[in-house]
Amino acid sequence: MAAPSRNWDSYGRAWFAAVLLAAVASRPAGAVSEPTTVAFDVRPGGVVHSFSQNVGPGGKFTCLFTYASQGGTNEQWQMSLGTSEDHQHFTCTIWRPQGKSYLYFTQFKAEVHGAEIEYAMAYSKAAFERESDVPLKKEEFEVTKTAVAHRPGTFRAELSKLVIVAKVAHGEL
Repeated sequence: MAAPSRNWDSYGRAWFAAVLLAAVASRPAGAVSEPTTVAFDVRPGGVVHSFSQNVGPGGKFTCLFTYASQGGTNEQWQMSLGTSEDHQHFTCTIWRPQGKSYLYFTQFKAEVHGAEIEYAMAYSKAAFERESDVPLKKEEFEVTKTAVAHRPGTFRAELSKLVIVAKVAHGEL
């Protein structure tokens, strides 16, 4: 397995994106399922909240987003999940559709169950209209085999988007 994405520079991310696009383009039409998108409220108040969704046959994969935030009022966010046709890969994207969150996050963690992370990235600002995604600095978050989380002491409390691509952890016997 490749090293988690937090060590990737811009060249590494661009290379990964090119390989992923080439793989998708070489597959027959319909090789990736239509993503399921569910809206949920991100609530301030400093209390830890969680939101999760399952995807795949029998809910094989789970994406769990846990966070605490301060300031403002509830914000509408979305979680999108999709699987490859062979159910060996799945994606989980958590984001604020309006681009930037006005909440201050004291912590965040996105976990996958039933798979291991191959690529993950966190953003302080999500693409909106003519603007582009703005990634968090590498030192602000960490990626493990199953989670993307803030790094205490270096995370600057800005989060608007998380993207995870994961692969089945163990082959079926």
